[in-house]
Amino acid sequence: MSIHPIEVESYRILDARVDLSHLPRGPRAIVARVIHATADLDFAQTMRVDTAAVEAGVAALRAGAAVITDVEMVRAGLTGIDAVCYLAETGPAAMGDTRSAAAMRLAAARHPAGAVVVVGCAPTALVEAVELARAGAFSPALVIGLPVGFVGAAEAKDLAHAAAIPTITNVGEKGGSAVAAGAFNALVR
Repeated sequence: MSIHPIEVESYRILDARVDLSHLPRGPRAIVARVIHATADLDFAQTMRVDTAAVEAGVAALRAGAAVITDVEMVRAGLTGIDAVCYLAETGPAAMGDTRSAAAMRLAAARHPAGAVVVVGCAPTALVEAVELARAGAFSPALVIGLPVGFVGAAEAKDLAHAAAIPTITNVGEKGGSAVAAGAFNALVR
């Protein structure tokens, strides 16, 4: 695979602005890709990623795991792999629920074990994935939980980080589709 000169230059600039050499190889690749996708150096300090989570994700992808996204924008940003998003299959949300949470329940029912979940928009989708895993109804190989927002995003990430499932996430409100896709695309590479 040939790397475009713009990407080469972008990583050169990134390397000149932030030192990620203290991170193990896998986590360093994830953090660098997220920074590359966002031009936001804060992610060097806020990402929560460990080698075991990276290895779980890579192993799952090599084994042909289903890849589930919370929204179509995240799915569109993933390269080199087919992914599914069940948001379009949900109807209007019931009181106290969200379509994103309902879509995650549908995803868990269709792919109960071994999937890679990529959340970049909806904190409620991340919370639902974690709660389903805690209840024993869902056993994803990896959850990439990087939703964005002032309401619920930081709390959802803290919940995911504390869960007993392999997780790649960050601290705080920053995140988004490009961030989640960047983290996933680093796994694919």
